[in-house]
Amino acid sequence: MGFTDKTAVVTGAGAGMGRATARLFAERGADVVVVDLDAEAAEETVEELAGLGDGGAVAVTADVSEADEVEAFVERAVEEFGSIDVLHNNAGIPQESTPVEDVTEETWDAIQDVNLKSAFLGAKYAVPHMREQGGGVILNTASTAGIRPRTGLSAYAASKGGMITLTKQLAYELAEDAIRVNAICPVATDTDMLPDFAGGDLSVEGMADTIPLGRLAEPEDIANAAVFLASDEAEMVTGTALEVDGGRDI
Repeated sequence: MGFTDKTAVVTGAGAGMGRATARLFAERGADVVVVDLDAEAAEETVEELAGLGDGGAVAVTADVSEADEVEAFVERAVEEFGSIDVLHNNAGIPQESTPVEDVTEETWDAIQDVNLKSAFLGAKYAVPHMREQGGGVILNTASTAGIRPRTGLSAYAASKGGMITLTKQLAYELAEDAIRVNAICPVATDTDMLPDFAGGDLSVEGMADTIPLGRLAEPEDIANAAVFLASDEAEMVTGTALEVDGGRDI
């Protein structure tokens, strides 16, 4: 599963699943565009990628919910490396477990903008380049919450359910352009963001207890799935929502 002479753009790559995925793409030879709202974190990821493979890496600071900033990092990828072969719409924000009647409109809107609108914007600006170059891969980080919701995550579950449906729509719409689109549905993953979901009756320990394989996911589990779905070995896979969940959704 090599990515030499290919460019992978990973949003939310300053930490956690995004950083692990950027690292694995770099190890497999890709040029990597590291996108994050946190400029320092993005630069730290780029420093970590140095020397891992034959490709290059650049950091871009961007708010993925803003159209002009998404367009800018897509254009930067093409200008810097000549193509955009993989777009991984990974950036997202959590929701503290909250009864629906206590969820504010501000919280709802922010979660939909960052977790769902961002993927629409990424596709909007990347697809013309992918079409012109003869194909590409779009990966969207959804969640098991989009398949089997948990208590208190109404806004988050809605955003991730929407991500799964958007993935299927784009896969159908873009198949004739040789653009494959897939979603990854991680179970609770051991990152710095995970405790932000806790609240009320939902705890990190409780999340782990619902996973049949007996552990939380690690960022590398998600990275392995992303790199497979982006690879030529998965050339017949599109429109799927791959559950990386230790059996959580059984």
